[in-house]
Amino acid sequence: MRVVVQRAIDAKCVVAGKIVGQITNGYVLLVGFTHSDTLAEINLLAKKIAGLRIFEDEAGKLNLSLKDVSGSILAISQFTLYADAKKGNRPSFTEAMSYDLACDCFKKFVAVLRSYGYQVETGVFGADMQISFTNVGPTTILLDSAYL
Repeated sequence: MRVVVQRAIDAKCVVAGKIVGQITNGYVLLVGFTHSDTLAEINLLAKKIAGLRIFEDEAGKLNLSLKDVSGSILAISQFTLYADAKKGNRPSFTEAMSYDLACDCFKKFVAVLRSYGYQVETGVFGADMQISFTNVGPTTILLDSAYL
């Protein structure tokens, strides 16, 4: 499981011209799953994200968590996080989890994040989404369950 965590002061997801998810002050999460991912990886990364301290304190240090700043989350499914572009110029997505399984994993991931008390907005799984946000810092963290 891979998650790109981006600190944002605003973010929205638009599908077919309508805003389906929107936050202020929080995280934009791009979330991808591979074949071997289970509830263990979902719980591991949700816990890591819930406790991640990447907001600045009064001294300018990245020392505050999402909860400390009353932040929220915009989570977006992103199968392309498992793209393999080693050969040629057209990426392969064979390492990405199948649509139905990934949809179920994404729903579980969102539910676990909500169980930590966070407001979690989402896009529409599998839809053509337009994501816009203002990255602060910029602060972008790549989390991969294979390395945690």
